[in-house]
Amino acid sequence: MTLHVQFVTMGMMVLGGLSLGGLYDLYRVLAGQLRAPRYAYYLLDVIFWLVGTLLVFKLLYESNLGEVRLFIFIGLLIGIVGYFLVFSRTVIRLILWMIRVVQTMVRIGKKIIELFIIMPTVWLYRATLIFLGFLAAIAIFLYRIMLQLFYPVWKLLLWLFKLLTRHMVVPAWLQKTGHKISAFIRRFF
Repeated sequence: MTLHVQFVTMGMMVLGGLSLGGLYDLYRVLAGQLRAPRYAYYLLDVIFWLVGTLLVFKLLYESNLGEVRLFIFIGLLIGIVGYFLVFSRTVIRLILWMIRVVQTMVRIGKKIIELFIIMPTVWLYRATLIFLGFLAAIAIFLYRIMLQLFYPVWKLLLWLFKLLTRHMVVPAWLQKTGHKISAFIRRFF
C-alpha cells in the first residue's frame, strides 16, 4: 500500500468516523423523539449498526480495496472524537429544528385539511339537515292545512256514502270481505 493510498484511506476513515458520529446523533435524537415500544429500540440499534458498518466498509473498500490496518481504526477514532467535540451540538440542534419544522408542517397540514375539507363538509351536512327539516316542517304544515280544509268535504262524502249504503243491499260475502280488510287496516293505524 503506497503512502498516497494510506493518506486517502486515513482521510476516508476520518470521514467515516464523522459520518458515524452524525448517524449516531441522528439515531439518538430520533429515538428520543419517537414514542416507540421498548422492543423497537433493539431493532433500531441493529439497523444503526448495520448501516454504520456498511458505510465504513464501503469507504474502506473504495479507498484501499478493504485492507484493514491499525491506522484505519485510529482514523475512525479521530473522526468520531472530532465529530463529538466540534459538530455534535450543532447537528443535534439542526436535527431538533428539522423535527420541529416537520411537526409544524404536519400541524399546518392538519389545520388546512380541517379548514378546507372537514369543516365545509360538516357545514354542508348541517345545512342539508336544516333545509330538509325546514321542508319537513312545511310539508307537515301543508298536510295539516289540507286535512282541515278537506274535513268538511270528507264529512259530506261520508254522509252521502251512508245514505247510499242504507238503501243498498250488500251481499254477505262482500260484507265479510270488507270487515276483514278494515280489520287488517286497523292493525296498522
